[in-house]
Amino acid sequence: MAKKNEYGGEEIKILEGLDAVRKRPGMYIGSTSASGLHHLVYEIVDNSVDEAMAGYATRISVTIHADNSITVVDNGRGIPVDRHPVKKIPTLEVVMTILHAGGKFDNSAYKVSGGLHGVGVSVVNALSKHMVVQVKRDGKIYEMQFSRGHTTEKMKTVGTSKATGTTTTFWPDEEIFETTVFNYDTLRDRLQETAFLNKSLKITITDERELAPRVEEFCYTGGIVDFVKFLNEGKSVPDGLKRPIYLTGASEPDAPVERTGEVEVSMQWNTSYSETVLSFANDINTPEGGMHLEGFRTALTKVINDYARKQNILKEKDSNLTGDDVREGLTAVISVKLSDPQFEGQTKAKLGSSFMRTLVQKTVTEGLTDYLEEHPKQGREIVKKAQQASKARNAARKAREATRRKSLLETASLPGKLADCSVRDPEMTELFIVEGDSAGGSAKDGRRRDIQAILPLRGKILNVERVGDHRAFSSETIQSLITAIGTGVTTGLGDGGDFDITKARYHKIIIMTDADVDGAHIRILLLTFFYKYMRPLIDAGYVYVACPPIFGVKVRNKIHYVYPNGRQAEDEILAETITELGLAPEEPEETKDGKPQRRRRGYTVQRYKGLGEMDPKQLASTTMDPKTRILQRVTIDDAVMAERAVRELMGSEVSYRRDYIEKHARDARFLDA
Repeated sequence: MAKKNEYGGEEIKILEGLDAVRKRPGMYIGSTSASGLHHLVYEIVDNSVDEAMAGYATRISVTIHADNSITVVDNGRGIPVDRHPVKKIPTLEVVMTILHAGGKFDNSAYKVSGGLHGVGVSVVNALSKHMVVQVKRDGKIYEMQFSRGHTTEKMKTVGTSKATGTTTTFWPDEEIFETTVFNYDTLRDRLQETAFLNKSLKITITDERELAPRVEEFCYTGGIVDFVKFLNEGKSVPDGLKRPIYLTGASEPDAPVERTGEVEVSMQWNTSYSETVLSFANDINTPEGGMHLEGFRTALTKVINDYARKQNILKEKDSNLTGDDVREGLTAVISVKLSDPQFEGQTKAKLGSSFMRTLVQKTVTEGLTDYLEEHPKQGREIVKKAQQASKARNAARKAREATRRKSLLETASLPGKLADCSVRDPEMTELFIVEGDSAGGSAKDGRRRDIQAILPLRGKILNVERVGDHRAFSSETIQSLITAIGTGVTTGLGDGGDFDITKARYHKIIIMTDADVDGAHIRILLLTFFYKYMRPLIDAGYVYVACPPIFGVKVRNKIHYVYPNGRQAEDEILAETITELGLAPEEPEETKDGKPQRRRRGYTVQRYKGLGEMDPKQLASTTMDPKTRILQRVTIDDAVMAERAVRELMGSEVSYRRDYIEKHARDARFLDA
């Protein structure tokens, strides 16, 4: 018998087959939250896209069924069904039940592939309570069924067909996932992005959960050129740059297989102050960039500087334009296809294939140089915009440095009306950004002074999506925010910004505003600020939104608080709460003057429109106390659509906000009467 705390062989556990996936699903799909749930769909769709990139599939359809099961259909070659030479079982069963079994480890089946590790579809199988796969191949329709990674029905022939392809239907396992309800918009956005990256591939998504099924189809003959136009919708584009630039290149014909690749780049400048540069490798979004993005940025900066010097736009005494200068207002998509991509980790967030840096740099250098020589008017406009950006960036740098100096000077007395906390360990501390002096006063009196700091805001902060860095950093409110948080900002001002997340003074930054329209507006403005200048705080999970109550139902001497849930109107939530408390609903009662009056029996209801309407003790117990409060962590699941939403809803083009309001007006729950 092993002694207590003794470490021996019996402590070493061996997980066979797909058991490891079920034990540690986060290692394979990122998380068991909604993000991981949707990743299951992406894994199967990626396999279908690989068939399209190989030239065998032209259509993919995704259906969300009423029970939240998913069906993915493609018209590719179909997963092989013959007897596997090693495992001696159908190859379909090998692919579905064995990790690292696939046709993507050499270049015989797929010259280009997004799914590299052979874990995608088998992981989906492991994390599904039920899965049915049908393969149309060799004139027949084959079917197999699985559950939680194991075969439940052997392969059988269920029909005949002249077509080919694979149909996969799966039911996510509620034992694994926090939710098994798919979000239509999340899937829609990903599928639209995939259609942009695969010219002329037709992708359809259907949602059968509504009485009238919702169906959308995506197919773009212009590929990433159409993608750039889509990303630039809502932005003003200079007249001379209305047509996106499109560049292509490929490796030499005699290049070794592991250094074989193709490059597509499309770009277009607009009049905004921010850049949107997206990079993809084999259709996989690489949010952390990598070698292809490095090659693009290096070539872009050099070519524009060389052109400006050659055309004598930049004089000898002038400094070179920086990368930030030439990329201000740039929207670009870089898409590379390569036979043996090297990614950093299973999440594939960064491309590490070094030869791609050289190939992209060569493609952009040669292609953009030719474009500028053939389009001198557009070339001068691009350089002029970069020069204007350089001047504004220098002014913004001065404003930011003033903010930094102010921060150093105010180490003892922090900015604005900040009431700091006594604890200095950022992992333990919280900053509440509060709307108004009244609420700020209640928050200061009700807080835990050791770990909770309060920063009241006076009015609405600037909409930083509509102004340049110079105006943003000149704002006293924004200076106070930057100084209080302590990290600096991520904007590139010629030196790439000075953001340092290790200098964050608080690891919980909580936006606390009134539960009304004005409060929602301030919340959106603050989130826009964090998205543009401090996004790593969001990615690290440091940014939260407080959820104050909207009603207090007082029964005798006890108050029961009612919180919004985002799904129901306020009156509906209140009525449910009253019923749950076993109270009689309010009833109309005729008075002497004949006018109906509402009478409540044994209780009173108070509507909290402002945080200042609660006394410090109430505010603390309902909204600030870690034991009783409700916080919503701010996350960004899709950077492309997040950027688009910020641009359209917070930008200068009114038409997009009007269209959004018209489309979503019936979903509004908490507008003031």
